[in-house]
Amino acid sequence: MSTRQVSDSNEPVIESRDQLITPMQKGEKPRERWRIGTEHEKFVYRTADHRAPSYGEPGGIRDLLMALTEYGWEPVMEGENVIAMSGPDGAVSLEPAGQLELSGAPLENLHETCQETGRHLAQVKTIGDRLGLGYLGLGLWPDKTRAELPIMPKGRYDIMLRHMPRVGSMGLDMMLRTCTIQTNLDYSSEADMAQKFRVSLALQPLATALFANSPFLEGKPNGFLSYRSHIWTDTDPARTGMLGFVFEEGFGYERYVDYMLDVPMYFVFRDGKYIDASGQSFRDFLKGELPALPGELPRESDWIDHLSTAFPEVRLKSFLEMRGADGGPWSRICALPALWVGLLYDQGALDAAWDLVKDWDMDGRERLRAEVPRLGLDAPIPGGGTLRDIAGQALAIARGGLSARARLNAAGDNETGYLLPLDEIVAQGKTPAERLLDLYHGEWGGDLSKIYEAKSF
Repeated sequence: MSTRQVSDSNEPVIESRDQLITPMQKGEKPRERWRIGTEHEKFVYRTADHRAPSYGEPGGIRDLLMALTEYGWEPVMEGENVIAMSGPDGAVSLEPAGQLELSGAPLENLHETCQETGRHLAQVKTIGDRLGLGYLGLGLWPDKTRAELPIMPKGRYDIMLRHMPRVGSMGLDMMLRTCTIQTNLDYSSEADMAQKFRVSLALQPLATALFANSPFLEGKPNGFLSYRSHIWTDTDPARTGMLGFVFEEGFGYERYVDYMLDVPMYFVFRDGKYIDASGQSFRDFLKGELPALPGELPRESDWIDHLSTAFPEVRLKSFLEMRGADGGPWSRICALPALWVGLLYDQGALDAAWDLVKDWDMDGRERLRAEVPRLGLDAPIPGGGTLRDIAGQALAIARGGLSARARLNAAGDNETGYLLPLDEIVAQGKTPAERLLDLYHGEWGGDLSKIYEAKSF
């Protein structure tokens, strides 16, 4: 989630609804300027007892952040608290219960993306070894209750933690107990955005299945392969889901703005503080009638903030965010952007991917989204069959797209090698979650503590 440091009273005020499409329009870039942004979260634990460390304890989350200054990272403050670090590889920030996130820099190719990931993981592992900390690459805390987890000192999280129980039964689980990998990608025009949005939204359940990695809850199997994905089905229906309007004729920036104006607000940021506006309407804000700030009109940054508070399976800001994957290890952090870059950044691949899903009806898409957390690759696709039946085709399309890009590293290799972990999943027919369940029921003998050895970065 984004981190605000300052509010500028001199920034432009939004005086008309037409200004709300500006961030999306500003995101348009020619193909040669398209970049890849990768975000990935991990759980932090004490190696001595597997406890989740608090923010302020010796060797805890604050000390972990500050130790990154050894590698040139600079602190980002909220009041007196360090809540993130800024550097050439992007930003290292905190999710609500101390999950550590790298929001990577916009990079030209997947080789750079994977190098960035490797640098980050090497840095935090070196620091962790010194502080007695380890990291889990999973989609869900496998053995922690909500009560066992710390809360990070970020103002927006206080507001969200109060609001979540009002609108869904699992919003607190989303905030406190989940981790994800995300990929952020560019578009050249409104039409290009619409095609990429439709393809990526329709195929987001495939990513959920391939990256399913959260089969345990509070120490035992939970009945799902991606419980993280299941959590989103009862977090907040006003700001989640498959966005059926994206597939309607004429979809574009204006329609997404309409959707965002219907998403209730969380907060407004003023004078370095977050003001609770939970449940209030941005439409009222545009009229100067927001109860949290009566008489004030929104600024550009208020709208940018608001765009970051919707959580559909694919999200539009000034780029498109792919949001369907569980957290995982280094190889899959590299594989997720490879999948989406391969499908979306070559026009031939994009058209082929659309051919794969264009005849799906909305009821079928919704059913697929509902079933994939439990069934993974066996989830039914519209028109008959399962995700297993199209997974190989989708990977072949992505491989073709990456080959066509012909972005080579120093050894002369293109980007297709980053798909190999997904090829293996499809060839074996088992998601990462199913492999973990096999270990749990077999080699581990039901001892879930073994996961800390198996899933450390």
